[in-house]
Amino acid sequence: MTELSLDAKRRYARHLTLPEVGAEGQARLAATSVLVVGAGGLGSPVALYLAAAGVGRLGLVDADKVELSNLQRQVLYGDATLGARKVTAAAARLADLNPLVRVEPHDLRLTSHNAREVLAGYDIVVDGTDNFPTRYLLNDACVQLGKPLVYGSIFRFEGQVTVFDARSGPCYRCLFPAPPPPELAPSCAEGGVLGVLPGLVGTLQASEAIKLALGIGEPLVGRLLTVDALTCRFLELRVRKSAECPACGEHPTLTGLVDYDAFCGVPAAEREPEAAPTATLPDEPELRPREAEPHVRAGRVVLVDVREPFEWDVAHLDGATLIPLGELRQRVGELPRDRPLLVYCHHGQRSRSAVAMLRAAGFERAYNLTGGIDAWSREVDASLARY
Repeated sequence: MTELSLDAKRRYARHLTLPEVGAEGQARLAATSVLVVGAGGLGSPVALYLAAAGVGRLGLVDADKVELSNLQRQVLYGDATLGARKVTAAAARLADLNPLVRVEPHDLRLTSHNAREVLAGYDIVVDGTDNFPTRYLLNDACVQLGKPLVYGSIFRFEGQVTVFDARSGPCYRCLFPAPPPPELAPSCAEGGVLGVLPGLVGTLQASEAIKLALGIGEPLVGRLLTVDALTCRFLELRVRKSAECPACGEHPTLTGLVDYDAFCGVPAAEREPEAAPTATLPDEPELRPREAEPHVRAGRVVLVDVREPFEWDVAHLDGATLIPLGELRQRVGELPRDRPLLVYCHHGQRSRSAVAMLRAAGFERAYNLTGGIDAWSREVDASLARY
């Protein structure tokens, strides 16, 4: 066993007094590597507590920058880091918290092409993501690499935590064999989330990762813990391994990584290279920002904003008409039928539902702005505030 330094003994004194941890357990933590995928609401408390606990090597995967709207729940960051790369800002904060931990930033988006290579170097993987393609990707990669996956999810006031480890229990596909349709899977940005909820769920994830590293307690393998923050009630559900699971069942058919965007029904317009702008509107009901820009600039489309008024106050496209999605059916008569409609929301999910509704109502030239006003700000007009 590696002898702890005097600094380590002082830093981890409260661990060393625990018989279940002690000097041997602390050395085991120092020899453990954990990869946290997603340095946002869940990843923030996970990374902070794992670093504080003395995990020896801590990897962070994220490809985003710090935005003002993150600060309501992503406690790794502050005003001084606005606009910075998340993994860079997070690494600096964690190094200040515990310089004995080696922090490894991965400023990238995990894909089926790079996931195995990134995950292979770590003992434990923690899922702090907020989208279904990455969740299925992480699950399949962990099953194939034989690694435990500490799962967490949050939405509005509710959260879930479990540990997927196909070597001794079920995997994510055993619980969720197929993803929900994209229109029924709003992100936290679309549906909102209570700011303290990721702190609660992320702390539980960190606790599970530490238990796995130490080999103590009873990990949440085969048990899904749910929490309702409004009632402060916890519920534990049993999750069984599925013999028919394509990833970890008796006769697995998934031996590699697939196109997870396609598997989860992400529209091709969101995952393929952008088409060159033309003066002709396409038949498909999706327009990417740069594809839509010339039509907006030339006044060929009527802009319809289906967000809420408070979102409109933060940022909106000039000349747009605000009709919140919940009011659209009653106010559809306000929209012209002889001109194309370009409908947008924050990230393109509510507007996709609105376009489906409008096309069913006879608006054959209704189009969704893929990625919403957030993508417009990133790709067309950086002066628009992001939230």
